Amino acid sequence: MQSAKSVQPGTSAGWEGYDHRAELGVNPRRSLVPLSIRPEATVGRLVSIGSSNAARLLAPAILLVVWQVTAGLGLIDKRILDTPVAVVMALWELARSGVLLESLIASAQRSASGFIIGGATGLTLGLIGGLSNLGEKALDALMQMLRMVPFLALIPLFIVWFGVGEQPKITLIAVACTFPVYMNTFAGVRNVDAKVVEAARVFGLSRLQIATQIVLPLAMPTILIGIRWAMGTSLLALVAAEQINARSGIGYLALNPRAALRTDIVLAIILLYAFLGLFVDFTIRTIQRVALPWHRTIVGEPTR
Repeated sequence: MQSAKSVQPGTSAGWEGYDHRAELGVNPRRSLVPLSIRPEATVGRLVSIGSSNAARLLAPAILLVVWQVTAGLGLIDKRILDTPVAVVMALWELARSGVLLESLIASAQRSASGFIIGGATGLTLGLIGGLSNLGEKALDALMQMLRMVPFLALIPLFIVWFGVGEQPKITLIAVACTFPVYMNTFAGVRNVDAKVVEAARVFGLSRLQIATQIVLPLAMPTILIGIRWAMGTSLLALVAAEQINARSGIGYLALNPRAALRTDIVLAIILLYAFLGLFVDFTIRTIQRVALPWHRTIVGEPTR
């Protein structure tokens, strides 16, 4: 067996088996470690992620400055739109009293419970419909019909079925989260290259191995887009759900000051929703870029 150095390009051995790493002075054994999992590559990727996400905060920062200047100069009536400083002070007031933390915990529990139930349901149904023609025929028509029903229209029905406790709130969020995950899981599975699946069959992989080791990883970028969409939708559903006779949560917090005409607190809650949405989006983007470094977009960068 010829070593990497003994094989010369252009000789009778040809280019086959020739190792360019030996010519370049690179230790072939060390270079066997994939670049994507080397520590320096990981640190560089995290720095790149940090700088990219810092650039994304630029537009919201500019908007806040314009808001403060126009409201501070009296160009906007404070009864309509208070200044960002007054909104931040209202948030600080809520935080100091402990009401904000209590409301955040209550809302996070509802949102997480609904998202887990809806996401798991959408993922399971999407895999069944995507991996099987029989599953598609059994589920897809029904799911396409149900997803056209606005989830807000289900609130009166859920109140009749489940009362005004936690159950209708969590069910509403779960329903809202099911369809984004289902749609993207189904599309991700169906868009896997059939040649790759056929090659896996040739190598003797079972149907379960093909599903778990080939189809699911290749469909994961699209599935994560569905999860990202569903997490954003869960916040929208949370706003509606906490109007159902809630005694805690961010939505409940926004209702009380509205009656007392505290626009600064109402704006503070709206701003809080916006930051929660930004946090959710940042979290999913980071997970995508760290967990799927091999996935590149048309601009040559990991999924954003």
